[in-house]
Amino acid sequence: MSKKKPSYRICKSLDNYLNSYKRKIEIPIFYSDLKRFSGSVSVFNDKNIDTLWVRVFYSDSERKEIDLNLKKVYNLLHSDGNENNIKFLNVDAIDYCTFGNSKPFRIKIRNILNDNFTYFYVKQADASRIYGLEFEHILSPYNLNFLVFDDTLIEEHITGIPGDEFYENFLPKCNDSEKAQIAKEFVKFNERCMIRLLGDMRAYNYVIIPTHDFDKVVYKIRAIDFDQQCYEGNLQIYRPQFFKENDVIMKIIKEKLEINSVNQYKIEERSILAKRILSSRGRTKEVINCMIRDNISEKEKINLLSRQIYELTGDISFKMAKGMGEIMKASFDYISRNYENHEMLSID
Repeated sequence: MSKKKPSYRICKSLDNYLNSYKRKIEIPIFYSDLKRFSGSVSVFNDKNIDTLWVRVFYSDSERKEIDLNLKKVYNLLHSDGNENNIKFLNVDAIDYCTFGNSKPFRIKIRNILNDNFTYFYVKQADASRIYGLEFEHILSPYNLNFLVFDDTLIEEHITGIPGDEFYENFLPKCNDSEKAQIAKEFVKFNERCMIRLLGDMRAYNYVIIPTHDFDKVVYKIRAIDFDQQCYEGNLQIYRPQFFKENDVIMKIIKEKLEINSVNQYKIEERSILAKRILSSRGRTKEVINCMIRDNISEKEKINLLSRQIYELTGDISFKMAKGMGEIMKASFDYISRNYENHEMLSID
């Protein structure tokens, strides 16, 4: 896997797409404005371990304006932009991530009337990430809210327990039935990532969401990092099962699920994804067309990926693909065609 993925600018066709679906909205503050902090302190978790986030501070002359503008951004992201509630909002913290490609700012907003709080992120706009966010919104079980303006991306917080934290602190307390259910969800999540070419799903790049349902807890898995959408050439990067950080859950899968069950869950996920592609055909096609006109990877990576998927599927469309957009189109066409022909087979 590449040590650092470059950031790709938003092309004209993607910019038009974002504007047509109200993702492009003028905002009062930019990522570069938040970079002008005057000091910071490390943020530690409840076990006194450094989180690699730092809490940043600004001069008195800037903090008041920054806080006001962040409240306005919050309203644009979560409401209609009306500013009547601003006096009830408080910016409790601005944290800066010191690792990874996107180096985001995490904003904690609190309602002073009831002490409820939420987060959102301010990041540098990157075309790869935006494609990933849009595919997540259209094709995953979840909607996703984000805004883009010039070189700044505003992204809502996705709630859940980070995978690495869940495996360490919660998985050992799960009973056999719950472990089997989590194993099933990871199989489906793994398949979803491979089909839509969402890479680098190590345990800290997705969350596990427990939901109480009558007398049991249902677990779902959701990606939270979309930086590695359609960039790497090695197909294994798009299959979470191959990351050592996921060895814990892979062991559970081998213990709790029979191979026939694993194959069935893969087919189920491919069928569900095919239905979503077909039901949102127009919007999905628009995103794919933007990608086809765009350049979000390198020639050698594109050639490697197209060859590997061709060897896996035997579909000539992958071999003929000249860009990541064409590979994505071939992937979606492949599972849609197989679904319509009742030939939805598990691929390994």
